[in-house]
Amino acid sequence: MTARLNFFTNAVATKFARHLVAADRTLAESGLPAATQELVKLRVSQINGCGFCVDMHAKDAAHAGETSTRLNLVAVWREATVFTEAERAALELAEQGTRIADAAGGVTDEVWANAAKHYDEDQLAALVCAIALINAFNRGNVIVQQPAGGYEPGQLH
Repeated sequence: MTARLNFFTNAVATKFARHLVAADRTLAESGLPAATQELVKLRVSQINGCGFCVDMHAKDAAHAGETSTRLNLVAVWREATVFTEAERAALELAEQGTRIADAAGGVTDEVWANAAKHYDEDQLAALVCAIALINAFNRGNVIVQQPAGGYEPGQLH
């Protein structure tokens, strides 16, 4: 499989991607736990069918010490006992924030309030931005059919 457009060599795409990567670096300094960020990025990428991002975030999370059990259960987090209440709140917010076209009204007040019980305002801001950012990356990669499987941990950081 070959991508329709090479984001790594096209001048416009590369310049745009640099801005997205810079935004991601801002989130790394936000106080939102890195493990939560990776779990959210992985779950959103699963929902959006972005193989490249699923590959990337699973490998980056594993490289950072995340367990294979937790990574394997992200897609079924509701039935899994390995996630904290805070992580569960973040995953629910990520799902509703990603599926906004599917749900009249978008993110419910209940889901927002649950996330706000676990995260301060800056962490909530980072969580919202992380969800928006990974959705942007997913859409670009899905549109160009970016192949998955060849990512090496840390390759794009």
